[in-house]
Amino acid sequence: MLRSPWWRGAAAVGAGALPALAFPAPALWWFAYGALVPWLLLVRSAGTRRRAAYDGWLGGTGFMLAVHHWLLPSLHVFTVVIAALLGALWAPWGVLARRMVGGRPSTGRAAAALVVVPSGWLVVELVRSWQGLGGPWGLLGSSQWQVAPALRLASLGGVWLVSLLVVAVNTAVVLVLRVPGARAPVVVGLLAVAALIGTAWAWAPRPEPAGVARIAVVQPGVVAGPGSGERRFAREERLTRSLADRHPDLVVWGESSVGFDLADRPDLAARLAALSRRVGADVLVNVDARRTATSAHAGGPKMHGSVAHAGGRVAHAGTPGIYKSSVLVGPHGPTGDRYDKMRLVPFGEYVPARSVLGWATSVGKAAGEDRVRGREQVLMDVGRAAEGGRTLRIGPLICFESAFPDMSRHLAADGAGVLLVQSSTSSFQHSWAPAQHASLAALRAAETGRAMVHATLTGVSAAYGPGGERIGAPLGTDTRGAVVYEVPVATGTTWYVRFGDWPVHGALLVLAVLGGAECLRSLRRPAQAPRLPPARTAHASPARHGR
Repeated sequence: MLRSPWWRGAAAVGAGALPALAFPAPALWWFAYGALVPWLLLVRSAGTRRRAAYDGWLGGTGFMLAVHHWLLPSLHVFTVVIAALLGALWAPWGVLARRMVGGRPSTGRAAAALVVVPSGWLVVELVRSWQGLGGPWGLLGSSQWQVAPALRLASLGGVWLVSLLVVAVNTAVVLVLRVPGARAPVVVGLLAVAALIGTAWAWAPRPEPAGVARIAVVQPGVVAGPGSGERRFAREERLTRSLADRHPDLVVWGESSVGFDLADRPDLAARLAALSRRVGADVLVNVDARRTATSAHAGGPKMHGSVAHAGGRVAHAGTPGIYKSSVLVGPHGPTGDRYDKMRLVPFGEYVPARSVLGWATSVGKAAGEDRVRGREQVLMDVGRAAEGGRTLRIGPLICFESAFPDMSRHLAADGAGVLLVQSSTSSFQHSWAPAQHASLAALRAAETGRAMVHATLTGVSAAYGPGGERIGAPLGTDTRGAVVYEVPVATGTTWYVRFGDWPVHGALLVLAVLGGAECLRSLRRPAQAPRLPPARTAHASPARHGR
C-alpha cells in the first residue's frame, strides 16, 4: 500500500501528527519517546532522497496541523496553508534521517545517528521558533512539562536539551528495531548520554530559596457581548475586593483585562488605586487599548533591561496605536511601571507582510489592524512583597511571549525574582490551547530557576515553583474566581540562564562537521569513467543483435 504515493503521503501526514498526543490536553508525555518512530521508519524506507524529502515535508505538515489544530475556527483554510509552509522545514530532516538510519548503517553511522538526527530536528525547531514564522509553540521538549527529571534537564540546556533527548530516544528505538547489528553501539551511546547528563545534573547549580511571595490571580471568566469591557472590569473589581482579608503581596489580572487606556480613563485608574488600598497590594493589570500620542508620552516605563527583536512596527515614545501593556497600579494610581508587548501573535495581533497576506482577514479572524510592538523588556518593583518586607522584582510577559525561552531567561538574568505572564485564550476556550499555554510556564520556571505565575482571563491559570513543580490548584476554563498562590522566591543562576542556547549551537556544529565530512568524502571518491553508448554497425543494432 505504501508504494502508492497517495497512500504513502497520507501515512506521512498521520505519522507526523502522532507526537501531538504528548502535549496537553491529552498530555501523554511518555508517548513522546516513541511517537516519532513510525515517521522515522517511513523515512528510512524511502527509495530515493526525493521521496524522503516528501515524507519529511508531509510529516512536518501533519505535526504542525495537529499541534495547532485549534486555530482552524479562527484562520480556517489558512491554518492548512501555514502548516504546509512550515512543514517544508522538515524536508531536509527527512533526507538527513534516511541518510543516517536507512539501509544497513555501520556501527559508526548508527552511533552518529543518535546525535545527528536529533541535531537536525533541533535546527528545524530553531528556525520555526522565529517569531515571524509563528514562534516556538509545540517544541517537542515542552511535552515533558510535568516530568521532574526532564524539568531538571531544562535547567541545564532549556527546552532544547529536552527535545534533543526525546528525538535521540526515538532514533535509538528505530535502530534497535530495524538494525540488529546496531543494538550494541546504540545501548552504549544511550548509556554514555545518560552518564553525561547525570553528571551535569549532579553538579549543576540549583535555585536558592529567598522567601515567599503571596501572589493573587483574578480570573473573571468569559464576558462577551456589548459593553463587555465595562462588565469585565466590574467583575474583576468584585473578585479583587474579596482578597482584602487574604493579605496578598501582589494581585495579577489577565491579558486584556482593561480595555481602555488609563490615561484617557482617570476614573478607572482611580478605581484601581482604591482596590490597591483596600487589599494592601499593588495590582498588575493588562491594558489592551488604543494609545493616543498624548497618552503615549505620559507615564513612560522604567527600563531595567532589554532584549533584541526583529521586524514589525516598534513602539517609540509618542507613537500612537493599539498596545497591549502590563501596567502596575499602586495605592496612588499607576506607578509608572509599564511593559508593552514585544512579540505579537502572527495574524492574531498583526498580519505579516500585510500587503501580500492581508486577504487572510477576509477568511478568518486575523487582525484588522496591527498592534504596536514594545521595544524593551521591563522589570517592576513591588514594594511590600515577600517575607521580611523585601522588595520583590517581577518580570512580566504577555501571553504568546511565554513560549519564547530567551525572554524569560533575560528577565531572570537581569534580576527578576518571580516571572509573571498575563494571558487570554478565550478565543480557543474549548480546545487544547489553554492547557498547552499554561504548561509552558512550567518549562520557563525550570529553565530560569524562578517561579512563574500564569494569569488568564478565562483559564487555565496556574503557578509553578523554581523547579517547574506545580503550586496549588490551577483555575480551569470552567472557573471564575480569585486565588492566592504561595510562590517561592529564588536566587541563583541556572546553567541555562548562564550559558543560554548551547544545545542549539552544538546541533549546528554537529551538522557543520557532518557537512564537512561529506564534502571531503566526495572529493576523495575516485571519478568514474563516463559511460559510452554501444557502437552501432552496419550489420547489428544495440537493441536487437543480428538485425
